[in-house]
Amino acid sequence: MSPPAGLQPLLCLLCLLARDTAGSPHCIPRKSVLYHNGNIKLFREEGISNYTTMLLREDLGLLIVGAREAIYALDMGDIFRKKSNVTWQVISDKQRDCVNKGKDAETECRNYIRTLHKIDDDNMYVCGTDAFSPTCDVLVYRDGKLQLKNKKEEGKGKCPFDPFQRYSSVMVDGDLYCATAINFLGSEPAVLRSSPSALRTEFKSSWLNEPNFVYMDVVPESRGNAEGDDDKVYLFFSESAVEYDFFSKLPVSRVARVCKGDLGGQRTLQKKWTSFLKARLDCSAPGHSLPFVVQDVFLLHSADWRESIFYAVFVPQSGLLDVSAVCAYRVADVSQVFSHGKYKTPVTVESSHVKWVMYSGEVPVPRPGACINNATRAMGMQQSLDLPDKTLQFIRDRPLMDDAVAPLGGQPQLVKKGAQLTRIAVDRVTVLDGRSYHVMFIGTVNGYLQKAVNFDGEMFIIEEVQLFHPPEPIKTMRLSAPKGQLYVGSESGVVQVPLSVCSRYETCLDCVLARDPYCAWDLRTALCTAIPRSATASHTDLIQSVRDGDASRCPKSGTVRLENCTLIPGNNIKLQCQPGSNLAEVKWRFQDRLIPNSDSKYYIYSDGMLIFNASAADAGDYTCQSVEQVNGRQYPLTMAVYKLLPRRDTDELSPLTTPAGSYLPRDTSILNNSQSASQDPKLPLPRVREQTLVALQVAVALLTTLLAALLMWNLYRGHISMQCCKGAAQGRAKSSLRPRQLSGGQVDSTAHQVPFTPKGLPEATSLVQGYNDNTNNNRGRTAVATNGASTRPPTVLLSPLDDLKFIDDESEI
Repeated sequence: MSPPAGLQPLLCLLCLLARDTAGSPHCIPRKSVLYHNGNIKLFREEGISNYTTMLLREDLGLLIVGAREAIYALDMGDIFRKKSNVTWQVISDKQRDCVNKGKDAETECRNYIRTLHKIDDDNMYVCGTDAFSPTCDVLVYRDGKLQLKNKKEEGKGKCPFDPFQRYSSVMVDGDLYCATAINFLGSEPAVLRSSPSALRTEFKSSWLNEPNFVYMDVVPESRGNAEGDDDKVYLFFSESAVEYDFFSKLPVSRVARVCKGDLGGQRTLQKKWTSFLKARLDCSAPGHSLPFVVQDVFLLHSADWRESIFYAVFVPQSGLLDVSAVCAYRVADVSQVFSHGKYKTPVTVESSHVKWVMYSGEVPVPRPGACINNATRAMGMQQSLDLPDKTLQFIRDRPLMDDAVAPLGGQPQLVKKGAQLTRIAVDRVTVLDGRSYHVMFIGTVNGYLQKAVNFDGEMFIIEEVQLFHPPEPIKTMRLSAPKGQLYVGSESGVVQVPLSVCSRYETCLDCVLARDPYCAWDLRTALCTAIPRSATASHTDLIQSVRDGDASRCPKSGTVRLENCTLIPGNNIKLQCQPGSNLAEVKWRFQDRLIPNSDSKYYIYSDGMLIFNASAADAGDYTCQSVEQVNGRQYPLTMAVYKLLPRRDTDELSPLTTPAGSYLPRDTSILNNSQSASQDPKLPLPRVREQTLVALQVAVALLTTLLAALLMWNLYRGHISMQCCKGAAQGRAKSSLRPRQLSGGQVDSTAHQVPFTPKGLPEATSLVQGYNDNTNNNRGRTAVATNGASTRPPTVLLSPLDDLKFIDDESEI
């Protein structure tokens, strides 16, 4: 049974209140920049899609982009400049075979470029899905042109069959390491090395159990290693856990590694990895019991490989939750788990069930899963082919470590509510005081790029920039630190965005409080400018305080132009003002007296302030200040100053003073953080006070209970039937929209204009409209709306509660 018509808006309002009071985001971007102000460059071509594979060729100044049946060579400095392109389409016979196997001709049975790697100065290795028949070729850029050499070869094990299946690969010294499915159905995953000494994983669920491959990279651990260890290839993925007793499949995040010099075993694990080990990645957000699932990883290299850091993006198990996290892992910590951690082993219980527990028995020597090092060579084993069967049998049955890899600091670097995070890239920046900071660039599912820095546990999101409109997920990212550019790929195109746009900060206060490692305020030019690479703290003309956000050195800002406004007694007045950032609080002063938020005379929200029922006593000066607090220090910035003057007979009505409705503010590129990309930035979003919300929620809940009880009583007494309840409610809703007829054929146009006080209500209810009971005061006047046109006499917009009427008769229920 549907709820009564009068109850529906009440339930909607209750849901809105519950949503608004659910909690604020863990981290709020200081600035939100719209698409048209993001200083971005977009490349796309008609009929081409899936721009999701990228290769940076900084030696050639090129960005190589793989899309569906096309490969592009774009200028890294300006991706608008297409240097060359080549098409690679599916032949008709392959497409026909693909369709005959049950795949879609227009989506799946095409050639999606999925693999792009540099071989040498001129040649690149490229693979495509080729209608579920993966094929590879050599791509060459010479004399300003791209060309395929037509050296077609089997791509099985080098490229996925399914164009939409996650996979990863890396080229190491001419050998291709790849993690993908190696059959048409996608049911046989493997980690392979394509080389004269080809290797792959064992086809066992204890090795890979329905994995979703995410990222692969090499760490040169042999460099400066006193133990003579080997280089490692690390793989990040998620899979269904084998070690947990759960009522359904539980995805967990893993990191695995293999040794570059692995040649497989002599008898056991022939042509299989002898060094494959995997461990669980720990990245848990407060209040969430189920493990988060890894989505993307970026390796920030360091001169000492031990200090290199993996940055990873995680999302919750359920897609209904709007929380994402970023965790960081030091390579030395990951290596420690594999080199010295305990193993897990399967144990059969109750004759059929297998449980994984920590292995407490004797570990063979050499250590299972270890690379060949100086200690192994001293025992007469120069390569993995010399390893004893006891060691190889142990690792074949027990590739899983008991210890999990913990993140740096024991907690996530960032926990963010809102649109889920998808991809990440990280840059290392040295600031004026000599410190280095890791700047994270994080893509979201709705096409935003967030720039964030972690200051010793304090997470700070500098800004978020809308890269795609309409919104779409960010699917790949490549960062070029020398060029100072970030390249982002999606289904519809490629975007080039600078790592920082310092000119976006117009004042010294705004520039310093942004805490952007790339920017500083130049006292000579009075501009926020990019820091030269050679700049140091000795440059006294530059002001920067990334760690502390200390803007005390900034000169005082100039005065704000005073704006005169007309005051008409009895009307409502809107004064427009927006905060300098999403983290700032707006404070209003009247004649140098602070206006408290609790004053019912005023309504303060994100775009300004409303003055109710203005009178002559309200004339005077109003000052709007944006107050931002950083590390216990407050920095006020005057945003607007208004002088309300009593109206003279010769004055025209100001758009700030309107009895017909609230004045919509001008469009702006900076949105309040509580707005989403899909919302109209012109609509004011009030800052709802918690006490008012709580009281309103209680009142709404009591009223809902009363109406529900009354409805049930009438159903029980038989006054109404369940079958006709819905139809009657709909009919009554339609009839209530008709104007009431008065005697003489006149129409009462105010039948549904119920006076309603919006103080404290969220944006879901109507904001204040001008309403004046004394019609004599408005006789002969013309109300000027925001577009300058004349409007009708004062009206009051209906609120969701206006459908609720007093019940004069039980038959009206």
